[in-house]
Amino acid sequence: MKSTTHSLPNGALVAALCAMAACAHHPRYPVTEQARPFTALDASATRAAPDVAAGVTADRIARARGEPQNWLTYYGTYDGQRYSTLDQISAANVKSLKLAWQFQAGVIGLIASPATYAFEATPIVVDGVMYVSGWDGYVWALDAATGKVFWRYRHAIPLDVPLCCGNVNRGVAVVAGKVIYATQNGHIVALDARSGTPVWDQVFVDVRAGESATMAPLVVKNMVLVGSSGGEYGVRGHIDAFDVATGRRVWRRYNVPKPGEKGSETWTGNAWQWAGGTAWITGSYDPDLDLVYWGTGNPGPDFDGDARPGDNLYTNSIIAFSPDDGSLKWYYQTTPHDVWDYDGVNENILFDQGGRKLLAHFDRNGYLFVLDRSNGRLVRASKFGNRVTWGDIDPTSGKVTVRLTPSAQGTEICPGPAGAKEWPHASYNQQTGLLYTPVMDVCGTFSTSRQDFREGMPYWGGGAAASKQGNKGYVKAIDPTTGREAWSHEFLHPVVASTLSTAGGLVFVGESTGEFDALDAKSGDLLWSVQTGSGIHSSPITYSVNGKQYIAVASGWGGWMKGFAPELYGETRGSALIVFQLP
Repeated sequence: MKSTTHSLPNGALVAALCAMAACAHHPRYPVTEQARPFTALDASATRAAPDVAAGVTADRIARARGEPQNWLTYYGTYDGQRYSTLDQISAANVKSLKLAWQFQAGVIGLIASPATYAFEATPIVVDGVMYVSGWDGYVWALDAATGKVFWRYRHAIPLDVPLCCGNVNRGVAVVAGKVIYATQNGHIVALDARSGTPVWDQVFVDVRAGESATMAPLVVKNMVLVGSSGGEYGVRGHIDAFDVATGRRVWRRYNVPKPGEKGSETWTGNAWQWAGGTAWITGSYDPDLDLVYWGTGNPGPDFDGDARPGDNLYTNSIIAFSPDDGSLKWYYQTTPHDVWDYDGVNENILFDQGGRKLLAHFDRNGYLFVLDRSNGRLVRASKFGNRVTWGDIDPTSGKVTVRLTPSAQGTEICPGPAGAKEWPHASYNQQTGLLYTPVMDVCGTFSTSRQDFREGMPYWGGGAAASKQGNKGYVKAIDPTTGREAWSHEFLHPVVASTLSTAGGLVFVGESTGEFDALDAKSGDLLWSVQTGSGIHSSPITYSVNGKQYIAVASGWGGWMKGFAPELYGETRGSALIVFQLP
């Protein structure tokens, strides 16, 4: 039987198709809005900020202890002590603290890695003006007495920026009329401090290779120093210096030596090329010795040490270098051949005691190291972590004895993947002579797996899962002259916020569940607490305006929660900067 095909004339075919598609002439609506980039919308000034930043110089920052009404640099002062001589708010009256003002940062539009954004910034305060950064490229200038916004700026952050452990930014630097900060996608940007408009913009990391940036820059002399992030991607960490006035790069130092350089003998083959050693926490500076002190991160891959035999210098190290050219003067490696991801990036606190120039470093491996900061020699190593099973460190020689390492089947090891202390900072009180550190009491299961390096891809060589039960937190007061614990205040969950100590006899700290607390600096007793609405993973500061002292803290839970408090992964998220004062 034959089949027959019927065809339609072209005009009839078009008519039939139009009927099928319900063809119609739609009205032409007028265009009422032209497309504009988000940065153009967000960079417009509400009103100009007072021109206070023009008077900030490196010399003034070096004398910051003499103007406690301000918070001129990331740690408040170059020495990293996070200590203020303000004492209007004291142990006797802290119970009367009340809300002064609150700034709601909010979340607008799509953000990179939305599951891990957090409000981690340390505000900078200069003569009544506050400058603070947020996740996703935000910077704001605020009235430090009222919270009113002077201007806001947002740098466009691509959604595919490789951010291992959180869409965060920890702060800005202010100098010579500029607000300088590092964006997640690796730009260092200088904004006009009056208007928030860009002055210069330089790229200093390669996001295609897995690099990023999350730290607050450090102003030294006529330069601004900044370090790279991305150690989980097999990058080669570095610290860069840029001219404050022009943005021109002055120097770069790689933290892992290439073949032929001192320390290269601690690497095998080509492992140095994807060796880690990133520098994602702000350094300290001693103007008298003219030395910058910085902590360096884990080697790559994180957990598979067989891929990189040797001590792997200068990862997991405290390095001291010249600010003029980045040349290394001395180093101290806290965790040789790290296979636990115990980054050595934590702050270096400079203080003088008994006629000696000392440096204190609370390492993620659970040990406090006190060094002579003029030459890097060990004074004392003492354990501050509650459970430290990975190994032992001799208190006087610093010799490391390894006890437990990751395995193919998984090994339970303490502390867990974020260490006994994550990046949030300790403080040193000049009155009590004590160090106050946040502590995480968390263990984890560490495993290894063989992995080939692929540029731009995660390079872990295994993994680590933090325990979800039995986790606790502490603030501990430790005497650096002996390494002994003076007191300890226990919390229900790991503490991942910085401490702030003051001449008012107080230690301020935030909890993972949102409480902001004031402890007695001598006893550790809880004197005051307020619920901020979201977990605190930031660094509180204090300052004064017109003779009134304020305490400020950023509240906004997030970051690499599964590494330091997986039991709180679902806690309420937030984005508020909250400021307190006495009545």
